[in-house]
Amino acid sequence: MKTVTTQAVPNKSSVGSGTAGGSISASFSKFRELGLLAFIVILSIGVQIRNHSFLTLENLNDIATNTAILSILAVGMMLVIITRGIDLSIGATLALSGMSAAQMVSHYPGLHPLAAIAIGVGIGLACGMLLGVLVAWVNILPIIATLGMMNVFRGMTYQVSGGKWVSAHQMPESFKQIATGSMFGVNNLIVIALLIYLVSYYFINYTKTGRRIYAVGSNPDSAKISGIHNEKILWLVYTIMGGLSGLAGVLWVSKYASAQGDTAVGYELSVIAACVLGGVSIAGGVGKISGIILGSVLLGILNNALPMINVSPFWQTFIQGAIIVTAVLINALVKRGIDRNNLMRRKI
Repeated sequence: MKTVTTQAVPNKSSVGSGTAGGSISASFSKFRELGLLAFIVILSIGVQIRNHSFLTLENLNDIATNTAILSILAVGMMLVIITRGIDLSIGATLALSGMSAAQMVSHYPGLHPLAAIAIGVGIGLACGMLLGVLVAWVNILPIIATLGMMNVFRGMTYQVSGGKWVSAHQMPESFKQIATGSMFGVNNLIVIALLIYLVSYYFINYTKTGRRIYAVGSNPDSAKISGIHNEKILWLVYTIMGGLSGLAGVLWVSKYASAQGDTAVGYELSVIAACVLGGVSIAGGVGKISGIILGSVLLGILNNALPMINVSPFWQTFIQGAIIVTAVLINALVKRGIDRNNLMRRKI
């Protein structure tokens, strides 16, 4: 008679939290988010003192709208980074999906907006699936695979467009309303972002697959021993990232009413920055939705506030870079402290 043994699937709360070190890490995560929130509040008050139009309802709505696409992409990037990966191709995927959707609506003005979104998401999913295969099963390093495919997707964008732009007058009003319209008085971009946050929060915290993503990022070898198919998890996170990039492409083109071959060049760096600011660990296994929302909001505030107080564009880049480097240093120092604390407890 064969005996069947089962092993518990590591969940998000149990990865690194079953020990005193995990408790310290969890406490720091909460403290870090509160500190980031406090910094955002202090920064906002300081900018308001310099420019009284900063905290107006209209400007706050602009910040939320302009940050929505960034934060949507940050959700997917967080999942990728949690598994110890990186995706440098999201800007190119965004451009390819947005251009393809724009080309379709320009040729078929009667196309339903949901069909345009489906086209963009479908192309993004295909890009993400391909990347997932290269990373998970071909075992190409994520930074190499995504860097190479970034150029492939960008080239395909120019091929699809024929080197031409799709401008506002070529797009039907129904397509532009995807990003500029509102629901219950709230801009559609904000509504879509909130829905993605809610779905992602449930997926990460309350599904077996979500918990497995953290397990793979925390300790791939242990995850495999416990019966988790690491390759499937890696393929899944890159597919999700691709789908969100495709959605972002449609939203981007709809918002700016323009599709270009060089759309979102370098945007992946802003998305990665939002994740790092939000406490997502490049070493894998650590990251929360609330953190990346705060990280995205901070970047959105900086992009909006610095020009309002007449900071030079050169200094704007310097300030943003300094804040990101500071966040990385804090993460590294605290991680070193937690590791040292864990080592001392084991010796005891």
